[in-house]
Amino acid sequence: MSVTEMFSYIQGFLSADHDVREDIRKVVQVLEQTAREILTLLQSVHQPSGFKEIPSKCAKARELFCTVQTQMADLKTKFPVEQYYRFHEHWRFVLQRLAFLAAFVVYLESETLVTREEVAQILGIEVVREKGFHLDIEDYLAGVLIMASELSRLAVNSVTAGDYNRPLRISNFINELDSGFRLLNLKNDPLRKRYDGLKYDVKKIEEVVYDLSIRGLAKEPEAGGDK
Repeated sequence: MSVTEMFSYIQGFLSADHDVREDIRKVVQVLEQTAREILTLLQSVHQPSGFKEIPSKCAKARELFCTVQTQMADLKTKFPVEQYYRFHEHWRFVLQRLAFLAAFVVYLESETLVTREEVAQILGIEVVREKGFHLDIEDYLAGVLIMASELSRLAVNSVTAGDYNRPLRISNFINELDSGFRLLNLKNDPLRKRYDGLKYDVKKIEEVVYDLSIRGLAKEPEAGGDK
């Protein structure tokens, strides 16, 4: 093979790679738009009247996640399945954002921590790497940490809405979450930095709970009582 032929071959490879990345970017842009729609929908729960609308907002978000599943199915067709991590950078941010939104919806519905398997099911993707397009464990953890920050905001806005017991439940949940993360040896720098933010979320929520306690506005919910 001559030098000219060799570089012509390389150019063909680069052009094909560029085309694949462009196809991926187009689908990711659509996913990002849907993620923004879900986020906008869920932001209304922070309003004083939004707490009464949590069930309906979560139901609407679930409908939008069906759209996400369709878009994810389209994304899967844009690259060879074995090259997931080669192109992972293109959808990493939106996948973490969608993991956060799924986690937030599940928390609003049941005040429990969503599992990685549940997030994958909501998004219409796999958990096991060998099965194809999957939810990387670090993307799942990043989504959970974003949710923690959103819950610290919800705790503050709960007080404004006159819901004085919700911050206490959020505090218990976040403390359990923090304890769980302490068991992990995080070597991913972005993830470790995001985890550092969890410490501030814990402190922020504790301040809200303390303020409510000294004012006599918060008390432990009864076992089996309404949330």
